[in-house]
Amino acid sequence: MKKMLPWLITIMLSITLIVLAVFLLSDKLVGKNEKDVSAAPAPSHNLSADQIVEMTSEISDVTTNLADPDYIAKMSFSFQLNDKKAKEDFDKIKEIKIKPIIIKALVDTKPESFKDSKSTEQFTSKLLDQINGALSSGKVHQIEITNKLVTPL
Repeated sequence: MKKMLPWLITIMLSITLIVLAVFLLSDKLVGKNEKDVSAAPAPSHNLSADQIVEMTSEISDVTTNLADPDYIAKMSFSFQLNDKKAKEDFDKIKEIKIKPIIIKALVDTKPESFKDSKSTEQFTSKLLDQINGALSSGKVHQIEITNKLVTPL
């Protein structure tokens, strides 16, 4: 039994380290998935139509080329913010700060990114992160593409 004791300790230590490594790695992988889910637009929780209108701003007819220079996109967006004050601040800077962010995001996007809803959702999620980073007060909760035209030149 004395000859087996070092082997048993080594095996138990190895198993413990493997379990610990799996636990730590799975926590990081699950953390990334949760972050992706939280980046998705937050559902509006029982807001009335009037409240939604009070907190929603629009940018119409953004026209630019896409990553493929043979394609052009013309889009309109609606942005639902977290409160009325945030909407007022957003409206003040939407032409000088938000619209350029949208144009840069479109210029970096390939035309294939607008062929299905999943790719479009990824685009709006990326746009949501960029716009929220540029806002000094308030937060955009949801971005919807209200009009979309992607066509070759």
